[in-house]
Amino acid sequence: MMHRQLQSSYQEAARLFHWLSDSKECLEQTVKASSLIAEAFQLGYKVLICGNGGSLCDAVHFAEEFTGRYRKDRAPLPVIALSDPAHLTCVGNDYGFEEVFSRGLQAYAKSGDILIVLSTSGNSKNIIQAVTLAKRLSLKTVALLGKDGGKLRGECDVEWIVPAQTSDRIQEIHMAILHTVIEGVERLLFPHLYES
Repeated sequence: MMHRQLQSSYQEAARLFHWLSDSKECLEQTVKASSLIAEAFQLGYKVLICGNGGSLCDAVHFAEEFTGRYRKDRAPLPVIALSDPAHLTCVGNDYGFEEVFSRGLQAYAKSGDILIVLSTSGNSKNIIQAVTLAKRLSLKTVALLGKDGGKLRGECDVEWIVPAQTSDRIQEIHMAILHTVIEGVERLLFPHLYES
């Protein structure tokens, strides 16, 4: 029984990766996001990224791949994960959890920057509030969502909606997308890294 249940989990993960690799729309969104981010870097802008729980961990992972390194050595690039625990707990305590990301945007964002949000449901109030503010501040917005996209469906300049119902499966695909976007940005800005 246990073998069959766990095999089913692997099969679901494989189905979603197959969906990702075969979807022309996903590929187009990946190219679009990579191009937006590369252009922002070239113009002196930065990327801010946020999410809750495991999605925040993925946001931190994404940021360090740019400020540190991905596959090969190159110049660091400005990506900030809105993840500082002192900020999150201060704002959560003093203003409410719905404000934790929008307050971070008020502190760091400027017109021309990009906000990337991760939400497996698309309904997280603090993420919705961050997107609303980002649009007011004239930031480009990118969303990685799941399920049916929730309230954020159609609200961002670039979006992916992973057709799964559980956060673990959605986040696995989100991370594959994020890694591929990083590769896309590097291919645009540092093509020599990918010369054989």
